Amino acid sequence: MADVVIGGGFFGCRLALALRERGERVTVVEREADLLLRASANNQARVHGGYHYPRSILTGLRSRVNYPRFVAEFGSCIDRSFRHYYAVARRQSHVTARQFELFCQRIGARLSPAPADVRGWFDPELIEKVYEVEEHAFDAHLLRAAVRERLQEARVDLQLATRALRAAPGELHTDRGVLRARRIFNCTYSSVNELLAASGARCLPLRHELTEVALVEPPPALRGCAVTVICGPFFSLMPFPAQKTYSLTHVRYTPHCAWIDEGPDSPDPYEVMRGYAKKSKARHMLEDAQRSGRTPAATVRFARGAHAEGRAAVPSRHVDGAAPAIDLRGEDGAAPVRARRLAPDPLQALRRAARAGLGDGREDRQRVRPAA
Repeated sequence: MADVVIGGGFFGCRLALALRERGERVTVVEREADLLLRASANNQARVHGGYHYPRSILTGLRSRVNYPRFVAEFGSCIDRSFRHYYAVARRQSHVTARQFELFCQRIGARLSPAPADVRGWFDPELIEKVYEVEEHAFDAHLLRAAVRERLQEARVDLQLATRALRAAPGELHTDRGVLRARRIFNCTYSSVNELLAASGARCLPLRHELTEVALVEPPPALRGCAVTVICGPFFSLMPFPAQKTYSLTHVRYTPHCAWIDEGPDSPDPYEVMRGYAKKSKARHMLEDAQRSGRTPAATVRFARGAHAEGRAAVPSRHVDGAAPAIDLRGEDGAAPVRARRLAPDPLQALRRAARAGLGDGREDRQRVRPAA
C-alpha cells in the first residue's frame, strides 16, 4: 500500500521525493495533464532570500536558511543573469533603511550599497536608500522538467489528468477509480477545502485572493535588473524567465478581491469574482477615459473590446503605481531632478506595453493563506 500525495505542484512533488527517500511507496495524483502548471508556475518566480520579510524575522530567517538548499538542489533552473536591487521608501514604509540593514544582518542575508548609477535611478525624495542583494528567479519550465525527471528516477507513480474526488480511510476515490492508500496528503493548495468538504472532513478558514501579475517589457535601462521597493504599498519588477520577459507586481494593485473560504457554506468564489468584475470594469473604464480623453461612449466600446479579447486595462495601474519611485535621468545620471520631461520618457515604453496588450500574457492566480 502506497502513500498518496494529491497535488502535483512543487510542494506535493517535493513531499513525494522526501517520502521516497524514507523508503515509502508513493503515488502523486494531479488533475492537470502535467506537473507544476498552477500555483507553482503562476507566481512572481522569486527565489526568496529573506529580504522580502523585514517585519517577520522568523519568515525571513526560514527563507534565508532554505534559499541555499533550493539553489543547491535546483541550480540548473535558476536565472542568475540579472542584478537585484532593494530600495527602502522614505514615505509609507513600515521600516527604515537602518532597520532593514539590521534585519538582513540578523538573518545572514548579504547586503551592499547599490552603485552610484543605480542610486541615480531613484527619486531621493521618495527613496531613502538602495541596496544590491543576492536574490534570483527560477524558470518554471526548467523546474518542471527537473522535478519530473527526479520523480521518474525515484520511481514515484504519477497519475496525471486525474481528479481526486474524495478521501476515505485507507482509500482515495478519483475519476479514474479507487486508490488504496496508507496515508493521504492533501497538497491541493487553493482546493484544500474542496477535497476536505467532499470527504466529510472539517474545513479550514482560508483567505483566497484573486490577483494579477502583469508581464511587461521594461525600459532599456532596467533590462538585466530587478527592482523591489519595500516595505509598504510599493512595486517590484523582476525577470520572469519562463516567458523571457518581466513581471510587474504592486502591493496595492496586484490583489483584486478576496474572500474567506470555510467550506460549503462560504460565498461562491465565482459570484465574488463576478461582483468584483462589474465594479472594476466601471472603474477601469473611468480611469481609461481620464487618461486618454475618450468620450464615455468610446470608452464603453473600448472596454467591451478589451474584455472580449481577454484583457482589461489593469496592467497600467501597476505601472502608474511604480513610476513615481523611479527617476531615470539618462546614462550619466547628472541631469537635475527637475528634468522629468525627457524625450522619450524612459517609462513610456512600460506604460505603452501595458496598454498595447503585452499584458495579454499576464498570469492570474489565487494565493491562499490562513485567515488573519
